[in-house]
Parts: sequence; structure tokens; C-alpha cells
Amino acid sequence: MSSTLDALLAFRQAIQSHNQTILLSSPSTSTPVESLSQATHIQISPSEIFPKSTPTRWRKGSSSTSTSSLTLNDLYTLEAIYLAYQLKSLPAPNYTKQAREDGLGIGMVSVTERKIVVDWLEGNSDSGERLVESEKLSAALKAAESHASGSTTPPSTPPTHLKQLYSDSSPSKNLTATPHASSSFLSSKSLGTTGSPQKRKYVPDTADIDSVKKIRMQEVELRDRNSVLRGIKMNASSNFSSVRTQFAEKLKKLKESVGKAAPAPSSNVLQSMDSKMLSQKKRPTWPIIMISSSPTALITMYNVKKFLQEAVVRFELSENARARAQADGNVRPDDVIIIDRKLTHIEPSGKETIIQQRCIVVDSQDSLTKFGPDAWDRVVCVMTTGQAWQFRSYKWSEPKVLFHHVKGIYVRWANDPPNPKIKDWNVTELKIDQQRRHIDKSVVAHFWKILDDWMTANKPGLIKS
Repeated sequence: MSSTLDALLAFRQAIQSHNQTILLSSPSTSTPVESLSQATHIQISPSEIFPKSTPTRWRKGSSSTSTSSLTLNDLYTLEAIYLAYQLKSLPAPNYTKQAREDGLGIGMVSVTERKIVVDWLEGNSDSGERLVESEKLSAALKAAESHASGSTTPPSTPPTHLKQLYSDSSPSKNLTATPHASSSFLSSKSLGTTGSPQKRKYVPDTADIDSVKKIRMQEVELRDRNSVLRGIKMNASSNFSSVRTQFAEKLKKLKESVGKAAPAPSSNVLQSMDSKMLSQKKRPTWPIIMISSSPTALITMYNVKKFLQEAVVRFELSENARARAQADGNVRPDDVIIIDRKLTHIEPSGKETIIQQRCIVVDSQDSLTKFGPDAWDRVVCVMTTGQAWQFRSYKWSEPKVLFHHVKGIYVRWANDPPNPKIKDWNVTELKIDQQRRHIDKSVVAHFWKILDDWMTANKPGLIKS
């Protein structure tokens, strides 16, 4: 077996010579073992076998740099150096975990020193500042051997005078048992009845007191919303707790007296009240326009939105709009159509204000009932084709009475002859030219002006302000 002093150099030479190191369970056997925890010796070469606990000349990074107080605990063992090199490619967490499994939780090469050790072993670095001299290692080994042969006390045992110090709680015995202890540490003034030293009273420096006073005078207290709202004195006069308590008692007595005098309402009454409150909830009061459901009408549910809202340059016939909708997969038109338009209002000061106005278009009484029992109060216009059967299901089936409550619009081609049936109906004709598409916008603007004037005079509550 080789000398202890050259274990580190022998391992370095074996690495640079690419010699294989073998873990052995004993120096007398040649059968290798798999893990470092099972081995007791490391064979670096056929003629060099070292115990794995052999101390090397590599000083730990956490030890003192003074060589005069060198001990074996300040040096890495051969197994620590071996394991650091074998696990050089593992990440730090895996390296630490494997070292603990091999029994080197404390004596392992630290993660920060592992690369330095590996570089030196492979010859990539000649830095040997952590290496101690062979003479120092030899002296440390001799000191360890002499201590082991001359004393039967287990390692890490406290000195005898400290054991005697805490063996008895009597201060007098502690004083006699520790002749080499400091008199200031073991004086009767510093030891209590239990033998433990008393804490010395802190006496602040006068200069420090003056400095602290100056700092506190210049201190600016940061305040937030909670500290600002909090009163200076938290008493009954600032938080009104007494007033709250006083009125809480009065309210409690009042509720008890009211509960005894009036019987509890029945469930039917509550249900009727709930339904009444729901019906009284504010609903949107958008004006409603009713058009004819006749397929021959010029304005139908297929083209009304495109005409009244978009005001396209070219008026689209109802049959063309229906064919386009069916091609898109819409077999039936919507029973309710929403028309959005912008109203420009100029104030006396000259300021221009744009208001969003919304109207609803339906073509039947069934669609109108969706807006509640008071839906007829919101109807402002009825477009007719001049056929009286259109009004049979209306609230007012007589044309003269109907157009007394709502604005009547009769839509026809400009070149059609006048319809004598509508002479006494109080309706306004809206003429659409078959050829001149460029006047469609003016026709739509004329329609909205007629309707706005009528709403202002008869139903101003439906105009959004």
C-alpha cells in the first residue's frame, strides 16, 4: 500500500495517464464494488491502493488559511476528491444528492470548488493555492496519531473544565472546578443562581441620543388614505360608537313593535308585489315603426334596414333583397329589425352634438306583442300599401282612427297614379323614383324629417335627448 502523502498526486497522474481507478471492498481482494459507499479502498494503479478516507493535501475552502493550526478536518479526503471528479458533469443538485447517498454529506467537495479541483486534476490549471505542503500534512497526521494514542476521550468531547463547569448548578463549585477560566467570565457577579451569566444592562451613548433626537425631529411621516382618515384619538367621541349603540337599541325596539302590530304578508301578496315591481322596471322606450306584411309592398322586412339606415345610392327591390337573403341561407326574414341612425343637433352657442337614435321595425301585431302590453304607446309610424285589411289586427282597425294616433306613410312609385282610397286617411305619400337612384338619400331624409317633426309634436318622450 502506498504512502498517505502522495495520494492526491497519484490520483492526478492516473487521471492524466487515463488509468482506470477501481473501488475495492478491502485491500486484499481484487473484486471491485459498484458504489463508493460499499468500498473501503481505492486502487489508483496496480501498485497503489489507498483507503478512501485518506486525507489529501487539498485544503477545504471553508478552513483557515493558517497552516500553523492545520488539522485533518481542514483537508479533503481521497473519496471526496474521487467523487468530485467522477461526478464532474452532473448538475449541482444531482451532485449533492449523489454525494449524500455515498456518505459524503459533510466532507464532500463544495459545488464552488468542484470545477477548480477537476481542472487541477486534469492538468488544465496549475493553480495550487489550496494545496498544503507535505511536511504540514505529515505533522497533522502525527498530531492526530498522538492524540488518538494518548487519549481515550471520544472526538468532539467538551474539555474537562467545561464539563465540570456545567455539572453542578452551584456557583462556588463552578468556580473551584475551572481554575483556568477567566475571572471576569466566572465571577460571582456575572453568574446567577443557575450558573448562567447575567445580561449586562445597555447604556446608550450620549452622542447617539442627541443624534437620534435630531433625526426624529427631521423625520417625515408618510401617510396614506387610511392614516389620513384615522382620528388622532381613538375614543368614543371620535368614532361615534356611543351614538351607534344608542340608536341600535332604538331601532331594535322599533322593529319589534312593528313586527308585533302588523301580520306577516302572505306569499301571494309577495308574489303580486314582485310581479308589479318587475313590470314597473324601466324598459327601453325606443319608437316603433310598423310596415305592411304584404309581399308586394315596396318596403318589406327584407329591404327596410338597407333603405332607412344605410340609405344606399341604389334602392333595392324587395324581391331582389329576398333572393339575396335566401341565397345566404336566411329563408325567413327577422320579425324584429333595429334601425340605428345619428341625429345632429346644433345648439344656440354653435356647438354641434351628435345623438344616437334607435327605432324598431315590425310587420305584424304578433311581433309587436313582444314589447309588452303598452307597445302601441310607442308606435309612431305605420307604412301602408293602401289596403285596409292590413289594420284588422291593430289596436285601431279603422284607418281614420289609426292615423289619428300614429303617423301614416303611403309608399309608392313616383310614376304611379294617386290612390283614391287613402284620400281621407290622413297619410303622407313617400314617392320612390324607379329610375333616378341618386335621389334615394333625399327621400330617406325627407321621411325622417316628417317622422321627427310628428314625434316632437305628439310623442316627445320617445325622442332621445
